[in-house]
Amino acid sequence: MILYMRNFIESGGRMKRMKLLTICLLFLCICFSCGGCENTQGYIDFANMEPQSASDKQNSDTVNKSSKLRIAFASVLSPREGRQSYQKMVDYISAKTGRQAVLIQRKTYEELNMLLAGGDCDIAFISTGAYASYHGMQPIDLLAMTQTYGTVYYKAYLIVPADSDITEFSQLRGKVMAFTDPISYSGRLAVDYKLLDEYHTTPEQFFQRCYYTYNHDKSLWAVANKLADVAGIDSQVYEYDLKNNPDLARKLRVIASTDPVPTGPVVIRSDIPTEEKEQLQKLFYSMSEEPNLKPYMAQVMIDKFVPPIPSAYDELRRKYNQRERLPGD
Repeated sequence: MILYMRNFIESGGRMKRMKLLTICLLFLCICFSCGGCENTQGYIDFANMEPQSASDKQNSDTVNKSSKLRIAFASVLSPREGRQSYQKMVDYISAKTGRQAVLIQRKTYEELNMLLAGGDCDIAFISTGAYASYHGMQPIDLLAMTQTYGTVYYKAYLIVPADSDITEFSQLRGKVMAFTDPISYSGRLAVDYKLLDEYHTTPEQFFQRCYYTYNHDKSLWAVANKLADVAGIDSQVYEYDLKNNPDLARKLRVIASTDPVPTGPVVIRSDIPTEEKEQLQKLFYSMSEEPNLKPYMAQVMIDKFVPPIPSAYDELRRKYNQRERLPGD
């Protein structure tokens, strides 16, 4: 190649020879440079890392301990009042633990279950149906149950307008149904189970139309204003709203109710250390002793938090799993 370049240079003029000589020199420099590419100077072996020092590990542990405690809820009553009440409880937990706690609000129970399933919250106030239907990748444990009006049980009511001629469940065929939430026990699942067990059908086939309000208060008013012929309601919510709004009481009537079921629990991620779970349990159990908290707890119908009864939810889990095995609606 060098011989070829020399012959070519001799055949050209002086200026061309100078330019070509420059090109040759650059070409040779590049060749020599490439010959040294295998030099290991400056190479970093990421597989050969130094062990973590004690101080580094301590700093890492400090970061983990100081991470935020994420507490989630979905309001079944007025979203504004509900958030204010739950925020007061979260502030109490934060003050007692010395750890920053944040409140996460979701519209539906399914969104709340998705947060839990993805490990995106640590503690959640969930409904009875949401707990019975939970099958997320992130395991959860019962932390507490809510006691309302002196009991940890409630019923699902079916309500109609006070002047309606409907007096029993069979008369609901072909009517408009207002559901609260797809995985609310009183606001959907109780009706599903009755239709499955006694009528061997589904709401979509039984009713003329079904729609969701995503709020027990809205379901009550949907029936009161005759936007729906019937709605499924939590008995505790029904009694609470009628007590605080006598005008509403005159517009509604209960035509059916279920057997008592356990109230919605407070759940916690299973992988949280046992010592921390026990500390949080004690805080929940002591909330009702705080005078400043009691009015806010009452706004979301909580007298106090009590130790959970895991077996109380077994039958509801069985019913939900039975329903899910059906080949479509």
